[in-house]
Amino acid sequence: MRRGRIAIAMITARLKAGATAVRATARLKTGATVVAVVALVIAGGAGVQAYLKLGVNVGTRTVSLRWDRFPVRYFVTDRDVAGVSAADLRGAVERAFGRWGAEASARVSAEFVGFTSAEPFEEDDMNVLGFQDRPDLDRVLGSTTFLIDTTDGRILESDIFFNAAFPWSVASDGQSGRFDLEAIATHEIGHLLGLGHSAIGETELLSGGRRVIGTGAVMFPIAFSSGVTEGRELKADDIAGIGDIYSGGGSGTGSIGGKVTREGRGVFGAHVVAFNLRTGKLVSNFSLDAEGSFVIAGLDPGPHVLRVEPLDDADVDSFFDDTTEVDVDFAVTFLDRLAVVPRGGSSAPVTIAVRGK
Repeated sequence: MRRGRIAIAMITARLKAGATAVRATARLKTGATVVAVVALVIAGGAGVQAYLKLGVNVGTRTVSLRWDRFPVRYFVTDRDVAGVSAADLRGAVERAFGRWGAEASARVSAEFVGFTSAEPFEEDDMNVLGFQDRPDLDRVLGSTTFLIDTTDGRILESDIFFNAAFPWSVASDGQSGRFDLEAIATHEIGHLLGLGHSAIGETELLSGGRRVIGTGAVMFPIAFSSGVTEGRELKADDIAGIGDIYSGGGSGTGSIGGKVTREGRGVFGAHVVAFNLRTGKLVSNFSLDAEGSFVIAGLDPGPHVLRVEPLDDADVDSFFDDTTEVDVDFAVTFLDRLAVVPRGGSSAPVTIAVRGK
């Protein structure tokens, strides 16, 4: 291990009753604490945090994980699995990277270097994506790890593995009984680029797990069941998130900020969703400090409906460290007026008071 660098296992996908729950964890080897980057409301300025992002504590500061140069150069492990070749994996990964790179606000890119015998999760100064047969990980579809510089949060290396113990498909319209490789790769590459999870989604609680009814983000932490390809296409929340990391949201967008309170006290971990009445886009964030402060950036100008809800459609530890106390015992609440987002600026601060269930 080199000085100032730390290998961290960050994102794990866990299969639960026909759905894939993606859980954010931090298994540290040495020296640093990995957290979900908090959104700070800066007095007099528009907030820049439109998304829950991966980050690291650097002294007294928390900084986002991010690449400082592009393209991200990656290798693919030369291993086939039933129904999917290494070349098929390369194609699915290229298309997934292309979707993130197509967003002008992000300015991210990737370059395939070649096939390799190297495995994901080896600290070898190579970004490696590949299949590994791990039947012992009977709830893990895939996983993303990072090697970072703990002095500034720069990503130095990131690997992704896909579990060959599950059936995969690259069929253009999906394949019944097989998980869509391109959809899962799009989600994992979002993590590789530094994104955390979005909570825009709806699930149904079943015995042994949750079934996804619908999502408004590729980065929702529970995937659709096998045979579904919907997770390939980025949504407004994904686009706001990637733009927030790599371009600050863009000059043509604006933000909404304020607080979520309960009985006069701030609520930590409330999910705040902004719905654009003109475009129908949904972008969200969380209240991320003891005062209940939140900022949602990367919003198109115009009137928005604000909705506050508890994190009850996925495990709380899919979003926050499991030592964090998140309030989930309150009722869904709407702001009693429209919040109007100006172009290139921030709406007037709002306060949304919630009540217990």
